[in-house]
Amino acid sequence: MTKFGKITALASILLIAGLLVAAGGDPLAAAAKSNVSRTLQNLQSAYDSESNAHNRYVVFAQKAGEEGYGEVASLFRALARSEEIHMRNHAAAIRKMGAEPEATIVKFLAQSTQKNLESSAYKFERYESDRIYPRFIIQARAEGNGDAVRTFEYARAVAGQHFKLLTEALKKLENMHGNSRAYYVCTTCGATSEQPVQEMCPICRSPADAYEKVN
Repeated sequence: MTKFGKITALASILLIAGLLVAAGGDPLAAAAKSNVSRTLQNLQSAYDSESNAHNRYVVFAQKAGEEGYGEVASLFRALARSEEIHMRNHAAAIRKMGAEPEATIVKFLAQSTQKNLESSAYKFERYESDRIYPRFIIQARAEGNGDAVRTFEYARAVAGQHFKLLTEALKKLENMHGNSRAYYVCTTCGATSEQPVQEMCPICRSPADAYEKVN
């Protein structure tokens, strides 16, 4: 064996030994612990992202109101409430894993309402729906963490709803001046609708009375 090969083998042995010590000598438990920590990291990342999204939408709602886009301000307030529900769900899954949720809130400077709609739709909601949450769901399923899978699936599906609402608002922005309007948010999963839900939430199947009116 070459000198490099001996060093590589020694490094592998030390890594395995470290995992065995961490898991009480059980290699399967060591692997499980490593996997669980990855899901916990994903939950913390999602909690941080949703916390900042909530803060961002509050700021954007204020800006839309200042510019006279009352209906857009209502939409942003509904999205802020939805992200607050995702924060709560992620936090519950984090605490069930024995940790506390953590977030670093970034200060957002609002641009024009049009640019705020564009960035929200294409930079954040679509990216979460298409890229971030699907990857988190795959990892959580591989680890058998049903709580993480559920909260990630709720957030992924709702991000798709948000993207649609935001892009529709962009198309009819000049007709969204004036007074505020009502939106409806499911308090279980954060699903967001322009109309009252008559039977049950299409995402989490909660009864219609789980929705609250936001305007």
